Parts: sequence; C-alpha cells; structure tokens
Amino acid sequence: MRYLLKWAAPLAVLLILAGCASKPSNINNVCSVFNQKDGWFNNWHSAAKSAERKYGVPVPVLMSTIRIESGFHASARPPRKKLLGFIPWKRPSSAYGFSQALDGTWDEYKRSTGNWGARRSSFSDAVDFVGWYHTQSNQRNGIALNDTYNLYLAYYAGHGGYARGTWKNNAHMKQAAQRAADMARDYAVQMQQCGL
Repeated sequence: MRYLLKWAAPLAVLLILAGCASKPSNINNVCSVFNQKDGWFNNWHSAAKSAERKYGVPVPVLMSTIRIESGFHASARPPRKKLLGFIPWKRPSSAYGFSQALDGTWDEYKRSTGNWGARRSSFSDAVDFVGWYHTQSNQRNGIALNDTYNLYLAYYAGHGGYARGTWKNNAHMKQAAQRAADMARDYAVQMQQCGL
C-alpha cells in the first residue's frame, strides 16, 4: 500500500500533463486553438505574440505554418516507410514536433539563438523556431515577413532549395504553400473577430 501511495502523486501529475499535451480539437480556428491552450500552464497565445515581437513575423503566419506542418501535434513525425509493403521501416526524415524541424536545422537554431534547452515538442520553443526560420528566409532570400506563401515554400524546400527554385515544378509544395497562405488569411480574420 505504501508503495502505491508513493507513486500516486507523480502518476497524477503525469496524467494531468498528458492531458495538456493533447492537440486542440478545432485546429482551423486560431481563437479556438488559443482558448484550448491558453492559461497559466501552457499559454500559446503569449508564446506566439512573443515570437511575433522578437522576429517581426505575424502571428497568423507563425500559426499557419505550425498548422500545416503538424496540425498542432507535439510529437508529430513523418510516417514510416514500409519494407516489402508491410513491415514498418525508417522514416523519410528526422522531422519532429510542432514545427517538424529537422535535427540539423534544430541544432542550428539552438546554436544561433543560444536556446540550448529548446525542445521541438514544446509549443513556445517551436513557435520561436518558426519565427527564427522565417526571419532567416527574409535575410537569405528577401522574402517579406508577411508573405506566407513564399515563407512556407522556403520552410518546406529549405533556404537553398527555395533559392534554386526546386519548388517551381513541384505541385505538392505549391499546394501546401497555398494552404498555409489561405490558413494565415483565415487566422488573421479570426483573430480580429475574437479580439486577439
């Protein structure tokens, strides 16, 4: 009995934290996303506004990037490839978390910002990363910080890939960038409507 009581409190905390880590149910409405996650423990709106102030990238652009990348799922990963059509095999990339940042790019972000404790499964770290990355796209490729379509293309293709135009003949990349741009526009309207 004493053994069970010893682990009861830590288990309760873990269950509460696991509930906080679930993704929002209405990810197409940014006000709903912020309402579901806003609070003393996990203030997503504050984190997004902080990244906007720090990097100059509007909140709707930041949030639409994360929406398209992970659907606000903290532990999102690309699906595994199948060996022989049915055996789970390797993943196509090291993309992980809210921002779907690759291992090497995440390491570059940590070195550049000094945010050594940053985790891809932390929303505040991920939204800061997206702001940082879009600012890099602005500096390296001259993309305006409110140009969601081209910022997303550079996010998807990488800075070098964007500069080389690898996206020009890639319908999938262009469709994803259009979805991000449409989502940013919708999020901006929604934020005005709910007073954010």
